[in-house]
Amino acid sequence: MRDVILKTSVSDSVIHCGRGSFYEYATKLAEKQLYVITDSNVYSLYGDVLKETFGDFAGTIIPAGEESKNQETLFSILRDMLRSGMRRNCTVVAFGGGVVGDIAGLAASLYMRGTGLVQIPTTLLAQVDSSVGGKTAVDMLGVKNVIGTFYQPEEVIIDSRFLSTLTEREIRCGLGEIIKYGALNGDIFKKLSAAESILSCAFSDEITHSCVELKAEVVASDERDLSGARKSLNLGHTTGHAFELYYGEKSHGEYVLIGMYYELYIAVKKGVCGREYAQSLIKLISGVIDIPSYKDVDCAAAVAVHDKKNSDEKISLIVPSALGEWTEMKLGFAEYAELLKECASNVKVTK
Repeated sequence: MRDVILKTSVSDSVIHCGRGSFYEYATKLAEKQLYVITDSNVYSLYGDVLKETFGDFAGTIIPAGEESKNQETLFSILRDMLRSGMRRNCTVVAFGGGVVGDIAGLAASLYMRGTGLVQIPTTLLAQVDSSVGGKTAVDMLGVKNVIGTFYQPEEVIIDSRFLSTLTEREIRCGLGEIIKYGALNGDIFKKLSAAESILSCAFSDEITHSCVELKAEVVASDERDLSGARKSLNLGHTTGHAFELYYGEKSHGEYVLIGMYYELYIAVKKGVCGREYAQSLIKLISGVIDIPSYKDVDCAAAVAVHDKKNSDEKISLIVPSALGEWTEMKLGFAEYAELLKECASNVKVTK
């Protein structure tokens, strides 16, 4: 087990990484007044573990899925916290994947103007990405993460033991974020490229630690997305989010991979990224997922108009430019939509 310390101007987060970290650190939380938030899928798998670890705890079990990440669920949690007698010095425990982490973090930041927060991510995506960095949110009117706060957890407990119950789809979802970090960091890219199988990287504590370390470094330099450094973490996300909201049949991490593929095509076409390097990233992507040749991509592109990174009426794309380097591209809507259509008509990825 290894710790990563995320230092910000407001507070520090201690991130415990490695198999066994749950029993090492979660048991110490039982001494506090706890409010546990999890979802129906996770509770069916680990309800006994929660009871064994935290005893007769107060909490909420939300329906699994992105559909629960809304203001109605958020206020239901806040009402129950009040009815359960939660004090300002209580600790909210987010036990689950990215949806649980986002909504539990937002509830913790709002209840009595802020309580303690501990993230215990149980999915690969949450372990390597969303549990670290303090972003909290719910969706509204079809726009992802439009209501939220920056609120750092006191601790993040990342234990790979929870990955054993993930489906293949959930593993692919997390690998989308891992490959994103490989595109941002040369050392991680080399580890992924050298692996016998990209799927085996999902269970590597070393790679998880490297991803967490990189994210902590980026967040420490740009906690509130002001200087631009944190924009790098949105690589593949503009198109990925647009496709996710428009087509909706795949998971977030899968759409990150698809978004990366389409945006790499655009970056090469515009001369921002070299073809050889782009192909090496596409090889990693195609080891995880088949890229669909979507129809109606101009309609999906219209969803990207609402992306929070956009400015000056331009679509913002965060793309790899060279090994360990990234850049921001800004395209007008018509050009962006046309390039997506061109990419869709040229998709030739096979596993």
